[in-house]
Amino acid sequence: MVDQERIGRPTGTAQLHVETGLVGSVPVTLLWKGSGAVLSAHGLAALEQLVCSPRLDDNASRHGLVTPLSTAIPQRDDLVALTAAASATAGTVGRTWQALDPGEAGTVEVARITSLDEVVA
Repeated sequence: MVDQERIGRPTGTAQLHVETGLVGSVPVTLLWKGSGAVLSAHGLAALEQLVCSPRLDDNASRHGLVTPLSTAIPQRDDLVALTAAASATAGTVGRTWQALDPGEAGTVEVARITSLDEVVA
């Protein structure tokens, strides 16, 4: 896991900027910042073959968040942002995803996987 990520939990309601008439962003509490990876569906399939653990659910998500076990377990609607990628061609830096479900957890793990859906502005 060589990329840098930020996981935050929305807390509160977006405020209206009276001067501009625009709605601001929703306040977010930082849960974790550190190394991890955001993988496409193809990348997730490759990871599953390596750890011999087929995915139990097949949802519409095309991305998955891979984090160390020491990371706080993401919950539904938590926001994930990739702040730096090891690959210059990753195309994912600056994009934001929303956790679809709580991060997977089990008794024998090497990393945690969380299903994501991209937040489109």
